[in-house]
Amino acid sequence: MTYLPSTSRHERMPYARCGKSGLKLPRLSLGLYQNFSDKDPFAGCVSVLCRAFDLGITHFDLANNYGSNTGAAESILGRVLRREFAAHRDELVITTKAGYDMWPGPYGEWGSRKYLLASLDQSLRRLGLGYVDVFYSHRFDPETPLEETMGALASAVHQGKALYVGISNYDAQASERAISILRALGVPCLVNQSSYSLLNRGIERELLPLLQREGVGAVTFQALQRGILSDAWAGDLSLLQRSRFQGWGMPQAWLSLLPALAAHAHSRGQTLSEMALAWCLRDERICSVLVGARTPEQVTDSVAALAGPGFSETELRHIDSLLSSNAILT
Repeated sequence: MTYLPSTSRHERMPYARCGKSGLKLPRLSLGLYQNFSDKDPFAGCVSVLCRAFDLGITHFDLANNYGSNTGAAESILGRVLRREFAAHRDELVITTKAGYDMWPGPYGEWGSRKYLLASLDQSLRRLGLGYVDVFYSHRFDPETPLEETMGALASAVHQGKALYVGISNYDAQASERAISILRALGVPCLVNQSSYSLLNRGIERELLPLLQREGVGAVTFQALQRGILSDAWAGDLSLLQRSRFQGWGMPQAWLSLLPALAAHAHSRGQTLSEMALAWCLRDERICSVLVGARTPEQVTDSVAALAGPGFSETELRHIDSLLSSNAILT
């Protein structure tokens, strides 16, 4: 059966300009980091992507290493682009990245020109596209001159293989240098993609002010902190204590904070996850927040966060006081 998207899709989603560019992104974007792999039923992946598009999510974010096998997420999206979205490519923003380990030998990761441009060619083949909308350097390479890494990104634009370029997981110092180099090359840095949540606010100190000054957009991920910021955990902390999250040393302070955050979310008529997403989007410097989803219903639940109330100054001070008392906001 031919997929027919909702005719009201663009009316359901607010869009925000990415930095000082002409590109607008949906306030919520779909990240394909999890749940898009060879182990996942293809029909389920299709249903998640179609539900997202029906709700106005036009930005699908990837990297070369996403999926159970490297490249799996790109290959899956490539199939969906050919089958369901062939007539809608120009309504979509497709982004991918390179920086992490992809193939054996010395040329299969980090930030060399050889690796980045070879990886982009492979990504385009998996996606079945002539270009991506944004190509990112996925992580800062301390052993490769930043001029080489940024020069490779600029070459991707000059070759017509990317419309824009961005950086991800770069701190403020490295971002400032990268932005300056790209500007000198005549290919402005469109966007910085960083981790940000109620429990992880480091980018507020230096990175977000830098991006605002430089006119670079901010896209964030892990708004739900790998699923910790949900009512499922807040209702039974013992489940969280026994969960896989303990494997990466989750701070004890996070556990003690969840019930209070959940209670405040419920007072707003929201779930904890809805409030966590809305809280990230309260900052106008952030143009889009990436969400993941296993089911179409989870996509719908995420978009529901956009319909919630705004945050009063009193609320924000209350949340800050909770974070400060648990040594999260310092």
